[in-house]
Amino acid sequence: MTAPSTTLAPPAPAAAPRMSGRSWALLLVLSGTVFLEGLDVSMMGVALPSIRDELGMSTSALQWVVSAYVLGYGGFVLLGGRAADLLGRRRMFLLWLTVFIAFSGLGGLATEGWMLILARFATGVSAGFLTPASLSIITTSFEEGEARNRALLVYGGVAAGGFSLGMVAGGLLTSVDWRWVFFAPVLLASGLLAAAVRSISPDAAPAPAGVAARRFDLGGALSLTGSMLLLVLGVVRAPDVAWTLTAAALVGSLFLMVTFVRIERRHPAPLVRLGILRSGALVRANLGAMLFVGSFVGFQFVVVLYLQELREWSSLRTGLALMVAGVDAVIAPTVVPWVVRRFGNVPTLFVGMLMGAAAYATFLRLGADWAYALMLPGLLLLGLGFALTYGPLTIAATDGIDESEQGLAGGLLNASVQFGAALVLAVVTAVNTAATGDDGSSQALLDGYRSALVVPVVAVVVAVLVTAPGLRRRDDAAGGVPRQ
Repeated sequence: MTAPSTTLAPPAPAAAPRMSGRSWALLLVLSGTVFLEGLDVSMMGVALPSIRDELGMSTSALQWVVSAYVLGYGGFVLLGGRAADLLGRRRMFLLWLTVFIAFSGLGGLATEGWMLILARFATGVSAGFLTPASLSIITTSFEEGEARNRALLVYGGVAAGGFSLGMVAGGLLTSVDWRWVFFAPVLLASGLLAAAVRSISPDAAPAPAGVAARRFDLGGALSLTGSMLLLVLGVVRAPDVAWTLTAAALVGSLFLMVTFVRIERRHPAPLVRLGILRSGALVRANLGAMLFVGSFVGFQFVVVLYLQELREWSSLRTGLALMVAGVDAVIAPTVVPWVVRRFGNVPTLFVGMLMGAAAYATFLRLGADWAYALMLPGLLLLGLGFALTYGPLTIAATDGIDESEQGLAGGLLNASVQFGAALVLAVVTAVNTAATGDDGSSQALLDGYRSALVVPVVAVVVAVLVTAPGLRRRDDAAGGVPRQ
């Protein structure tokens, strides 16, 4: 007589680790700053048409309200990450949050386009120092493994919520006055600053001035920042200037990058330890973040112009229409941690990116008088895709990195996000301009929007091909990131 066969059920996912009240307070403050960053960028996208009307800016000049922020952020974020590692994470966090408050307020007082662009550049610089400091405080305050993963998923989820809810908040605030898109972050950031003073532990005693100076790679910082600035400037300005100027900017960027690599190979304490780039998972995660977030920024830019220029919707109606994409603000910090524990980081990331690609694809047949019901499935997919992707990308980009380089890892991730935003937005704008031409008819505008919306689809498909299949499960890998 044979024994009855039995089927072993898969093990249930491990219970999430409990966090103390103090840990939750710290996490919420730090997540609040990345929420603020996403909110700030996303609200700006909805407010752009109103800003253009009041300040008399052209469409190409209007792009600089977004691109100036990206230039400041992308040019200084790696320097910001290294400064957090060397000069103190709490110190950098509090200092640059204060700078963010000051220049966001100045942006709301701008009376000329150039004043607004300058304020946005300074705000971007402050975010370039602030964000890697906040991320590195999380990764050094929570033990590597389940506790850190959960903290990063909450952090990434709140960031995704900021991007999505910013579209709604931007519409609501712009319906009152577009200047509140600048003043509202001042109020939120001021509250976060007061809470951060109490919840973030003091930094360890800094190194003596002479030692710190020897450890700070000034040549590497200047060459890398210059290379980043020229690269983004060349791409962003390409549609508006002669090709020779674009080529000169790109050649200058390449020259400074080669200079940077040579400095890093020789410096005893390099700004970017080149060995960190041997991690395939880290490189793929950064490429994925660059393409995925860039596609979102480009998509938002086109859809807002479609709704407000072609359809003549108000900023409030536009924000409410895009509100469904804010579903990620609820799902990301609550459901996604369980999904990652149950199915793994890589499958979650892969599905999220596919949802993003599908969301953008639904808009390729955009009509001149589309009913909202036709937009709804794509916007809902976008919110779900963002929720499933952003947090897992943050884990993949920081897991296994030595504590002394968590600021660098955070800087690399945020540099990738900002470069993706600048590059994809520049391509979207160039395609839209080329397809529209000088014809201002409704059909020409619609053709331009449709052509430009191909770019986010392609960007996410490339992100899927590059990122998801090659990311390994860090919890199954041994040895972490190889050192040079």
